[in-house]
Amino acid sequence: MDIRQLTSRYYVAPQIACEDMDDLRAAGITLILCNRPDMEVPPSHQAEAIRAAAEAAGLKFAEQPLTHQSLVPDVIATNRKLGADTDEVVLAYCASGTRSCIAWALGEAGDRPADEIMQAARDAGYDLTNIAPVLDKPFA
Repeated sequence: MDIRQLTSRYYVAPQIACEDMDDLRAAGITLILCNRPDMEVPPSHQAEAIRAAAEAAGLKFAEQPLTHQSLVPDVIATNRKLGADTDEVVLAYCASGTRSCIAWALGEAGDRPADEIMQAARDAGYDLTNIAPVLDKPFA
């Protein structure tokens, strides 16, 4: 597993698997946020399979599939409500973690300094230079 920390309570990762749940729970994760559309993965890695494994391991699960086309203010606001606005320790995942990182960054825009958002992403291995101009004001 490749878990990358953005804040003290928010992490992103590439695709996770059902067998990762005990390790995620041991790492302190309490909520899994699926940002990967089912059409991208086989049934064994679709949201319902991951949800069942997460809930069986005592983890909460939320789903907000993201595509580059769906990174719009309403979807970003919903994604934030499901993850960053909770009191949970969140792991958001997608194919590589990039969409989840972008969604987090857009959700934080206007509430957190753009430089801080960019640095958190950079420290986690994500380059958000291409969206830097929109991080100075609220997106969602």
